[in-house]
Amino acid sequence: MKNNTLKYSFFLVFLFLLIACSTKKNTFLARNSHALSTKYNILYNGGIGLDKGLKSIQANSQDNFWKLLPIEKMQIDENFSGDEKSKNPDFEKAETKATKAIQKHSMNIGGRERNSQIDEAYLMLGKARYYDQRFIPALEAFNYILYKYPNSSNIYTAKIWREKTNMRLGNDAIALKNIKLLLKNTDLNKQTFSDANALLAEAFLNLEQKDSAISRLRVAEQFTRINEDKARYRFILGQMYQEAGKKDSANYFYDGVIDMNRKADRKYMMHAYAKKAQMFDYEYGNQDLFIEMYNKLVADRENRPYYDILFYEMGVFFDKYKEQEDALIFYNKSLARKSKDPYLVASTYRNIGNMYFKNTDYTMAAKYYDSTLVKLDPKTREFAFIQKNRKNLDNVIKYEGIAKRNDSIIKVYGLPAPDRKLYFENYIAELKKKDEAKRILEEKEKERLANIDRNTNTGNSPTAVNPNAIGKSDPGVGTFNPPAGNETASTSTFYFYNPTTVAYGKLQFKKLWGNRTVGGNWRMATIKSANNAAMNDSINNDQNVANTLKDTIVVEKYTTDFYEKQLPKTQSSIDSIGVERNFAYYQLGLIYKEKFKEYNLASAKLEQLLRNNPEEKLILPSMYNLYKIYQITNPAKAEAVKFDITTKYPNSRYAQILNNTNSEDLASPDKEYQKWYKLYQEEHFDTVLDNIDNLINQYAGDEIVSKYELLKANTLGKVNGLAAYKKALESVADDYPNSDEGKNAREILEKQIPTLEKLDFTAVDGKSWKILYLVPNNDSKTLKNIEEAIRVFLLVENFERLTTSLDKYNKTESFVVIHGIKSEAYARDVSGVLRDDKKYKISHPSIIISTDNYKVIQIKKNLEAYLAPKNP
Repeated sequence: MKNNTLKYSFFLVFLFLLIACSTKKNTFLARNSHALSTKYNILYNGGIGLDKGLKSIQANSQDNFWKLLPIEKMQIDENFSGDEKSKNPDFEKAETKATKAIQKHSMNIGGRERNSQIDEAYLMLGKARYYDQRFIPALEAFNYILYKYPNSSNIYTAKIWREKTNMRLGNDAIALKNIKLLLKNTDLNKQTFSDANALLAEAFLNLEQKDSAISRLRVAEQFTRINEDKARYRFILGQMYQEAGKKDSANYFYDGVIDMNRKADRKYMMHAYAKKAQMFDYEYGNQDLFIEMYNKLVADRENRPYYDILFYEMGVFFDKYKEQEDALIFYNKSLARKSKDPYLVASTYRNIGNMYFKNTDYTMAAKYYDSTLVKLDPKTREFAFIQKNRKNLDNVIKYEGIAKRNDSIIKVYGLPAPDRKLYFENYIAELKKKDEAKRILEEKEKERLANIDRNTNTGNSPTAVNPNAIGKSDPGVGTFNPPAGNETASTSTFYFYNPTTVAYGKLQFKKLWGNRTVGGNWRMATIKSANNAAMNDSINNDQNVANTLKDTIVVEKYTTDFYEKQLPKTQSSIDSIGVERNFAYYQLGLIYKEKFKEYNLASAKLEQLLRNNPEEKLILPSMYNLYKIYQITNPAKAEAVKFDITTKYPNSRYAQILNNTNSEDLASPDKEYQKWYKLYQEEHFDTVLDNIDNLINQYAGDEIVSKYELLKANTLGKVNGLAAYKKALESVADDYPNSDEGKNAREILEKQIPTLEKLDFTAVDGKSWKILYLVPNNDSKTLKNIEEAIRVFLLVENFERLTTSLDKYNKTESFVVIHGIKSEAYARDVSGVLRDDKKYKISHPSIIISTDNYKVIQIKKNLEAYLAPKNP
């Protein structure tokens, strides 16, 4: 009976378990069994994966505190496609677990879900897809909760996540509409209410409605119960108020971040201090209080990971007060921390570069700007700006070098002979000091490298060691036995058979007794003194001999004659050096004014130029540019310069511009240039060349001059050929290197001219030929007869549809050209008909040439070479 009871009991238990495992039976046992299994097994493991993935996002996504932080800390990969497979294994695990829970434990009976944990599974599924940046699948999961589980406890959370996903998909307006409807519910808990307002704030930011974003984010900050979010919201509010110029409000929220201290990630607190430092009032602020706060922060050990930003802000502090030595110290301290923030490093390099630039050390400034560009994002405007300034700096370095060198030459040349000799002697004395210091450094470096070499090769050479340590590692070896044949010196334990112990003994002896001669009473002090005296005498004698030899060797660069020989010998040479220097000063003035907006540096260079008695063509442009600079920096000086221009040069174009006279007659430089460029296009090359020099002189100092110079180069190329074209381009590239025309000329010289120079006549039978008649430009009668004869021929016998044109060759001659001939034989036939037929009777000699060779003679102007007899 007992056995039967047990049998039936097992059967009933099995039956209950079978019913509980069924997803088709809507029973109390089935619902709770599946709910428990879903929650505490599958979703628990999925939640672990989701939390782990979130932590990896928090750890790997570095906030850029130099820009407005995103409200949600999540970096979006712009290149990631929503159709791609999950790229984070933790989120993939969470998605797999959520899918498993839905597939195995969903109890959809009678159109309703009976398992209370399935909405949690769908929520986890949507979150995993959202964080993995697959937003459309995530949206499907959230929508499923809203449509299938309207009474779910997660309904508000699902709505917020759906709108977050909509926002990521660019549907900000839809997100705003739906969240506003959600906020009308009064039964939201505080955290959900905070999350909804934070989402609204982010949507408003995306729509660039910052005022609305601020009001919503303030609500989110007030109601959130998560300290990390509270600190982030406060920091973002501080950033937005700072951008709006509301310093008091910004400081209020930054102070709120600081007051949280350890309640949130310390990075928010330290960057809040940095933001407050950026808003410091350098005119009325309390410097002592600022420095005291800095020292307090540096003294706190917890702030060591943030020394890079602290040192940088202190560098900026001293930089603003023009205490450059202290600023440089702190900038270098910041760089020494090897910060992981690339923009912080770039900003530090940039600020140091600016310091060197203001101190006119342009070579060092260029180096720091190069380092800045390495750290900056190439897609930013700042990168483009610094890159442009860096390129302009090459011209500054070039012209500053010319100005400094030529000023020095002119100064020394003008000194009386005794003063010049004294100048060179002082220079040589300084040079010797520098060379000696350099020699000492080189010797120390050699000694250091030799020590390193000795230390790394101790196994290959004898080393002085303590003999007391010898033999202790192997007590079985006879202490005083001589080494056997198969032993090496380094393995012997007998003192005098081991070079290492002997070397050590010699060093110890000299250290204790000094240099002693071999003999009796060697330990007596008198013997030691005598030995030392003898040794010192020997050393002194050797030193005297070395000095004597050194004095007999004359190094040329240590003589005044070496420098005297390098000075110019004639006044014309000095004048050309002065012209080069003046042009350098003028170019520097323009570069500082136009490219860098450094008006003080620009005015200094132009003022110095005018004191140097420059050529006439530079005086007016320099004065006019000074007038434009003084209009910005010193209006009183601007009026004085204007008076000088209008009284001393009343008929000049600049005086007319300043007086606003004849404004209708004064065409704008660009309009005037377009007129002459049109003449060039119409091949009126002679007219252009006859007037171009006057135009260049008229607009001297104006930016338009480089355009006229390039137009002149192009015209010379058309008239005089490739050699003249190349020479003119070189002049434009050298004289206007920082203008677009100068850069264009340099590009043509580097890329096109070498190709054109390689062009040569070809003997290949081409498929296109021409007949040429070379006619002097002043022989209008011959030109008219040839053109009329060809016109008649083309009307009567133009079976091949030939055409004709008049092409310029050079300044004195032009070609009448017949085009469209397909073979040399036919070209000769046509030429013969035009020569022999009585209807045409062209007695002028013709030239038969292929189209390829015609291009060569027009480019190189080498018709004589083409017509010259060919050697068999």
